[in-house]
Amino acid sequence: MGQVLHGSATTTHAIRTAIQRSKAPLKELATRYGLNSKTVAKWRKRAFAHDARMGPKVIRSTVLATEEEAVIVAFRKHTLLPLDDCLYALQATIPHLTRSSLHRCLQRHGISRLPEVEANKPKQPFKTYPIGYFHIGIAEVRTDEAKLYLFVAIDRTCKFAFAKLHRKADVSTVAGFLEALVDAVPYQIHTPGLPTTASSSAMPSSIAQGQQRATGCIGSTGRVSNTASSIASASPITPGPTAKSSA
Repeated sequence: MGQVLHGSATTTHAIRTAIQRSKAPLKELATRYGLNSKTVAKWRKRAFAHDARMGPKVIRSTVLATEEEAVIVAFRKHTLLPLDDCLYALQATIPHLTRSSLHRCLQRHGISRLPEVEANKPKQPFKTYPIGYFHIGIAEVRTDEAKLYLFVAIDRTCKFAFAKLHRKADVSTVAGFLEALVDAVPYQIHTPGLPTTASSSAMPSSIAQGQQRATGCIGSTGRVSNTASSIASASPITPGPTAKSSA
């Protein structure tokens, strides 16, 4: 089998192995093989004879921040949407996100391909909903600095998705998310569906005065209050990935 060496390599696998096995001084080996003493010392310290991997030791994005990568990973795992749908939904939250940077991010985290359905397992189709029915969920995103919450709303009928990152998951934050959702959706919203983990006993409906516009678009005041309270009191919140500064 042929050897694949670096273009500037001055040694072969056989020479590297001989250097690692030899007990002779570095200068003697350097003279014997016509090498620099630093090259001999480098290969004596290594436990392998192949070329070391070039490039950065820790692969990280030069375009996306740590929090942005965590948001992308959480959104992909939460929605299981295709690449282009993820791009369209996340560009409002991450304006500088491109298709190539999104694809590379998903590859780094091992989720560039959606999970395949087993052939023997019968397919269960999604329940049909009219356009305007949004499934709303909250995913937890952990970073080295803080714990964040990714709010996701998706209309599975037309695959329209909307996401926002917040530092809190209280009633006022949820109400603000509903307002932003109304502004972003180009058609009428008639039902914001609660997460399956939402608590049956909603929190007291105390939403700020700025929710009147969202109230008029989605439903009555009581309905929006209960919706925001139920989403905020969802327990447990879907755990998300832990984003480290070196990731």
